[in-house]
Amino acid sequence: MALMHPHDKSIPSDQARLLISCPDQPGIVAAVSRFLYQHGVNIVRSDQHTTDPEGGLFFMRIEFRLQDGQTPLDQLEEAFIETADRFQMSWRLGGASQRKRLAIFVSKEDHCLTDLLWRWRIGELHADIAMVVSNHPDMEPLVTPFGIPYYHVPCNRDIRLEAERRHLELLAKEQVDTVILARYMQIIPPTMIAHYPHRIINIHHSFLPAFIGAKPYDQAFERGVKIIGATAHYVTEALDQGPIIEQDVERVDHRCRVEDLKRIGRDVERLVLARAVQWHLNDEILVHGNKTVVFA
Repeated sequence: MALMHPHDKSIPSDQARLLISCPDQPGIVAAVSRFLYQHGVNIVRSDQHTTDPEGGLFFMRIEFRLQDGQTPLDQLEEAFIETADRFQMSWRLGGASQRKRLAIFVSKEDHCLTDLLWRWRIGELHADIAMVVSNHPDMEPLVTPFGIPYYHVPCNRDIRLEAERRHLELLAKEQVDTVILARYMQIIPPTMIAHYPHRIINIHHSFLPAFIGAKPYDQAFERGVKIIGATAHYVTEALDQGPIIEQDVERVDHRCRVEDLKRIGRDVERLVLARAVQWHLNDEILVHGNKTVVFA
């Protein structure tokens, strides 16, 4: 059973979000604004971006409040189809207060998991954590005090298909809609990616592709790097090459040992992952090919 922490900062039940992407052309903003006005909606935030005013793509995110006695959300969604079809929109509309259900996958490093659990505990993450899944038993003592189910699912090359079946079974059972890889050191199979397109978020160091494989920080130390970074992205079948959501860096110098690089790297990783998760939960990300538009 997923838990909702009592300190969670609630979002008004009458608040909703509309996300749009379509070919750019005159009249989109006017048509959407007029539609919402005609249905008694009060817009509280609006963001937009175009890749090119001449033949580019247009992206828009609107947050609004439904007024008492006006069109309910399900009817508003149905009524918007005509406008969406006219402008060839890809779009989604939903209540902002609806909580996403998360599964956090982790291996043996706890910094990203600990950070997400802490943010959830203080009410910073507007989500239900349905479960934590790991290919090792090590993190169970950390997770158990939060009252969140912990599943140890061994995974290696010989039993990968069995692990995949178990993962999909658990995700379906708990109706998970977003998976967070908090330093989960296993490759996600294509079947799972197909079930959760642009709903699996991964975090890793930003040394790729220069320092690929084992011990990237040791490799970085040997090369005398001057920055440490992290990248959060959506998972695709192209390993570590999905649409980037967020990145950040910290400067380092010749005084830093391997242990220092790892410590700084852990700090950057947890912050970058937290931002990416928060933006995803707030429906502030639109995916365009292998890029993202982030209205944060």
